[in-house]
Amino acid sequence: MKNYHISVLLNEVLNFIPSEKEGYFIDGTLGGGGHTRAILEKFPQIKVLGIDCDKDALIENKNKFPENRFTFCEGNFKEMTSFALQHNAQPLLGILLDLGVSSFQIDNAERGFSFQKDAELDMRMDKNLTLSAKDIVNSYSREDLTKIFREFGEEKNAWKISGHIFQVRKEKLIETTSQLVEVISQVSGGRFLTKTLARIFQALRIEVNQELESLRIALGSAIGLLAKGGRIGVISYHSLEDRIVKEFFRHEKMDCVCPPKMPICTCDKVSTVNILTKKPIMPAQEEIDINSRARSAKLRIAEKI
Repeated sequence: MKNYHISVLLNEVLNFIPSEKEGYFIDGTLGGGGHTRAILEKFPQIKVLGIDCDKDALIENKNKFPENRFTFCEGNFKEMTSFALQHNAQPLLGILLDLGVSSFQIDNAERGFSFQKDAELDMRMDKNLTLSAKDIVNSYSREDLTKIFREFGEEKNAWKISGHIFQVRKEKLIETTSQLVEVISQVSGGRFLTKTLARIFQALRIEVNQELESLRIALGSAIGLLAKGGRIGVISYHSLEDRIVKEFFRHEKMDCVCPPKMPICTCDKVSTVNILTKKPIMPAQEEIDINSRARSAKLRIAEKI
């Protein structure tokens, strides 16, 4: 039986929420609702705005939470400012972004996120998006495919793989996950195939959903929404996301960004946060044993000052 509600680093998320304060919390990646359920149960004084661009999340969470304490917001977490203003949920006690693909998206074969299940190449978290993974694979130039595979998948054989895709699609469109797997395996077989497939599928998913750009926008909005003492926690699953979060927190903590040789500060930069995690929090082995998808998770937390 599938459990859609195994929430990564759940106790660690609950521990970063100010327990004595009353107000609103944003779960920017609602998914199966596991984090939200735990927050509502532990903190009866907190109300949650749950954001998700996937209509399946609305179906999954419909009637699950008390209406007077939970509001579902259909959209991308980069729109959190609009949702907070719309529901008069400012300033916020906290924000959680659990990045990546939710369990019910991965486990739903027809969504095309997994290279282990045959389905149409889709990968849209928001089904209203016009661009799918199939469109990218069959229409992007070899150079653009290579760039995506290198930047978003950190794949060393990007040029070779994109070249073979380019040749194969001249004869027949690559429309399913199994077809793409077959094409990749023809040039990147052997014991590293699984890792190569994971990197290519990750790169396509990031491009389809513009995940990194959405993350940058959301982080930029988050600090302005938080109350003094409010906290933001971000769970990332690969180095690209984690690097963005780490650098953003570091920049927000700085009270000067002038070049080192400047005799006096002229930037007017002020520190906005304290970083509460010098190193990211990672799951204990016990959690990984229960939920293997937690293996690569990293949680970073900052507090508004």
